[in-house]
Amino acid sequence: MTKTSASILILGAGGDLTKRLLLPGLASLLTRREYDVQVIGAGLDDRSDVWDEIVRTSFEAADVGADPDALLDSTEYIPADATSAEVLKRLLDACAHTPVIYFALPPAVSAKVCEALREVELPEGTRLALEKPFGTDLESARRLNRLLTLLVPEEQIFRIDHFLGMSMVLNVLGLRFANRVLEGAWRAEHVERVEIVFDETLALEGRGGYYDSAGALVDMLQSHLLEVLSLVALEPLPRLDQAELRSNIAQVLRSTRVWDDDPVAASKRARYTAGRVGERDLPSYVDEEGVDPARETETLAQITCAVDTPRWRGVPFVLRSGKAISADRTTVTVRFKPAPEIPGFIGEPKSDSIVLDLLSGEVALDLSMNGSGDPFTLEQTRLSTDKAPGDLLPYGQVLEGILDGDPLLSVRGDIAEECWRIVAPVLDAWRDGLVPLEEYAAGSAGPDGWGTAAG
Repeated sequence: MTKTSASILILGAGGDLTKRLLLPGLASLLTRREYDVQVIGAGLDDRSDVWDEIVRTSFEAADVGADPDALLDSTEYIPADATSAEVLKRLLDACAHTPVIYFALPPAVSAKVCEALREVELPEGTRLALEKPFGTDLESARRLNRLLTLLVPEEQIFRIDHFLGMSMVLNVLGLRFANRVLEGAWRAEHVERVEIVFDETLALEGRGGYYDSAGALVDMLQSHLLEVLSLVALEPLPRLDQAELRSNIAQVLRSTRVWDDDPVAASKRARYTAGRVGERDLPSYVDEEGVDPARETETLAQITCAVDTPRWRGVPFVLRSGKAISADRTTVTVRFKPAPEIPGFIGEPKSDSIVLDLLSGEVALDLSMNGSGDPFTLEQTRLSTDKAPGDLLPYGQVLEGILDGDPLLSVRGDIAEECWRIVAPVLDAWRDGLVPLEEYAAGSAGPDGWGTAAG
């Protein structure tokens, strides 16, 4: 069997993403599949003298037993300004195989590179892979999409959302459609609300320059959590392939809007002050390196959305993500409406729920049933199971799709635009100061009144 060959040209390879996520993901992939891969790093900073060490330590950090030696024989780092057409020609000439141009760059720089690529004759089969955010708002996302499709067909464009490569996120599809128990109850008739939460104890971790220009809403809700929402709210698929899955995701997002079309009432924002998270003392967000306090960037964001389809009409979808929170919480919770009260039992049936932990893999079902002591007393019992993580790291899963030319786990252009459309009214309301910027101490659950759960 012939090996798939590709040259991965990483633009912006000197950044944290390459060594922390991209190269470890590649390491996990190469332990499972045989590819003839060449990796070329390119960036404004000259990392030529340390590039081999970056590759080696990234492979070791993946902790999957991958041997970097074969890759080190062909890899190189080229100091380059990728916004120049002449420089891009030189970088593409260095590719021994069909190029995969990986944009590990800010959106504005990616757009400049795409403009320069219009002056370059791209080798047949060239694929473009772009990190989120895809643009900085709806109009810039549309402009970027138009640029990209002038270069290569949509099927050769891979907009990366590594959440779609997380095995537990993909398990949402199996949970939804592979059993009869849940499918019948997965609708507005039975569901009270859906909560999608990604709270983390981590703070900026040296990413102040990027994060302060994005904030929690753009960094997490606008992309990752809306993608998860779309998987939770999908209609049954006739088959699992890129055309059906992505078309159905787009259909869900076209039906999604801010709750009651009221971005002020349907959103909350806050940022952390000085506090202690675990064993770490954290400064106030405004005192972090790279932060401009005048931007009023939020580190905790929450919005409530409506999915206006017959299946979900009237069910609030609450999306929340924050940094420097007291505990990591990465869950999708589907809360069901309580069953009718049963005369003769002590206590009322509670809202049962199913909880999926996106990182740990735990799936838990909270069910109301007879008490373990007095059978006439109702109580809620948790049934849970752990699922082993996937064979690949999330970026390994994403890279597999790129190298195989399968865009199943990439974000289609219209989907990226719909995500911006959904959050645009909230961003406008926040810029106009219509939603107060609250505060919470680092290491707390969030501002008073928000509670520990979404909502």
